[in-house]
Amino acid sequence: MEDRFGHRISYLRVSITDRCNERCSYCMPRELQEWLPREDILSYEEMLRLIRIAAGLGVTKVRVTGGEPLTRRDVVSFVREIPRISGITSLGISTNGTLLTHEIAGETMASALRAAGVHSINISLDTLDRDFYAQITGRDFHSQVLAGIDAAIAARFDQIKLNAVLMRGRNEDQLIPLIEFAGARNLMLRFIELMPVSTTEVLTEENFLPMAEAKRMIESRYGALIPEQSFRTNGPATYYQISGRSQRIGFIGAMTNLHFCENCNKLRLTCDGKLRPCLGSFLEFDILKPLRAGASDDELRQFFIDVVDRKPEQHDFRNNYQPDRKMVAIGG
Repeated sequence: MEDRFGHRISYLRVSITDRCNERCSYCMPRELQEWLPREDILSYEEMLRLIRIAAGLGVTKVRVTGGEPLTRRDVVSFVREIPRISGITSLGISTNGTLLTHEIAGETMASALRAAGVHSINISLDTLDRDFYAQITGRDFHSQVLAGIDAAIAARFDQIKLNAVLMRGRNEDQLIPLIEFAGARNLMLRFIELMPVSTTEVLTEENFLPMAEAKRMIESRYGALIPEQSFRTNGPATYYQISGRSQRIGFIGAMTNLHFCENCNKLRLTCDGKLRPCLGSFLEFDILKPLRAGASDDELRQFFIDVVDRKPEQHDFRNNYQPDRKMVAIGG
């Protein structure tokens, strides 16, 4: 699949639930969350069918997201089926890390996911301060996350990435500790600019910390960061090496990086069966309805093609974008 702007779509992010065991301020507001009814959520069988169709159209990488994907029952059984789909060569999962130490048939969730074929895992970690972690997430799960990171390391994933959201007035003092934490464990760390993906109050001038400013803070400690322009993962991060170290850190700057969308290769499938061609756009298309109305594979294949044809050239985050769905309902 290729859109009108030459983006070749090879990456599908699949949200399997809108539920989460945390309440991160930039993802989900503090008020009571009304979860989607079970009947409105795609079954695993429906998701696998759509992944097979996407793979037939050139998708090679799948990332399982949520909400918190590990809260959904039988997630390991579902994940195990994805690498068996012809054409899928890379499988990742994004998690808050709190459930990675849970025991599954005598092994940790992390080990079970690795054995099921997950290659890479992204774990959210905005701070090393336990009290501040509880403030951000609404839960005192900091020790569980750290234990989950250790479990992921023990499971020997091909790649482990830590993701930290930049928040002015909240975690600037954590940039260096997070770098040291990641470096001591040989993990990749990425700093992510706040995006307006939850409620209108999430992104303000008071709490927005641009990646360029964060980079300057880091360079005041380590010296000039060395650009690694040729290094790419499957996302939009720009990567740098810390001088004198083999350690690599990344920045994801949807708000300030004017080239952010140039190499976009992804679609999102929400847990309630919407295909979204862009995170920062209101565009979403209901594939659940034709799927459950008996559409053939050919008809669903054309649905994918039509959605890709609607993919915008750029996101709308810089154009007074006001979210109409909370991030937890879209998928990370």
